Amino acid sequence: MRNIVVMAAAAAAFISSAWAGPYPERPVTLVVPFAAGGDADLAARNLAPVAQRLLGQPVVVANKAGASGAIGSQAVRDAAPDGYTLLVARVGSNAVLPALKPDLGWKWDDFTFLGLLELNPFVCFVNADSPYKSLGDLTRAIKANPGKLNYSSSGAGTILHLAPLMIFQSLGLGEDAAVHVAYKGGSEAALAVISRNVDFSCGNLTSTLGLIRGGKVRALVTTTPERVKDIPDVPTAREAGYPELEAIIGWSALYGPPRLPREVVARWADALASAAKDPAWLAGEERIGSIPRVLPPEETRRYVGDQVRAYEKLGRQLHLELK
Repeated sequence: MRNIVVMAAAAAAFISSAWAGPYPERPVTLVVPFAAGGDADLAARNLAPVAQRLLGQPVVVANKAGASGAIGSQAVRDAAPDGYTLLVARVGSNAVLPALKPDLGWKWDDFTFLGLLELNPFVCFVNADSPYKSLGDLTRAIKANPGKLNYSSSGAGTILHLAPLMIFQSLGLGEDAAVHVAYKGGSEAALAVISRNVDFSCGNLTSTLGLIRGGKVRALVTTTPERVKDIPDVPTAREAGYPELEAIIGWSALYGPPRLPREVVARWADALASAAKDPAWLAGEERIGSIPRVLPPEETRRYVGDQVRAYEKLGRQLHLELK
């Protein structure tokens, strides 16, 4: 009888182990909380083929845009904690938004942190045919005609929205110094400048570098401490007289739902560490204008926490709270 019990227990353990299997056993979905073509989308599509090769399973990108990234973020937060639905988090949706919207419904740390992926230089730009040749030209026009010019962003409270607000604050003007026009993603915000639907925009270099190189838009300033090698003629914020803009920088990270198993976290941490040395991923990062910055889970959590606190402080300074 004892042998039968032992054999039954061993069989049950074997079935349980076989049922669980090594992760991943099926395709993994990377949820992008913004529209296709934007910064998060570019980060996801650069990561997906490399991760697929490293994990041995398809990695599929799914865009779930809306509410400045809140909808896609919440969808992942509420997903099953099995590692098959992950989030490509962005500074706007996962640091700025929870910092400035108290009634958001979820907190910045309601996720499992898997790793930081990249940093993104930030630029302010106009149409290539715009009369504004420098940031000084643009700010003088805004100050001379408050409320007349307009600008695009990927939604209220996103980093694309905050940069112009910081400029207005430095000019001693209110948030209505120029009219804000919100779009679903950074690529749409950039296209609004090309089509002359808005006068200017500020966004991540990842979604505008091709447009700058193609002569569609003119970059006026970058928020990096030093000039960016891809756009060496564009002055830094400090050179342009707006050093406070250096606080604005984009980033992408990989999150999972809360309570993600440790083995899943470890699997992705290893995969991202390998991606950081992968020639294909590094070449993709250079192509889209991102700066590779892979961090392990705990360091990612600390980095994002510091970002959230910085934007909470900025919100208090700008008297900005999202409704």
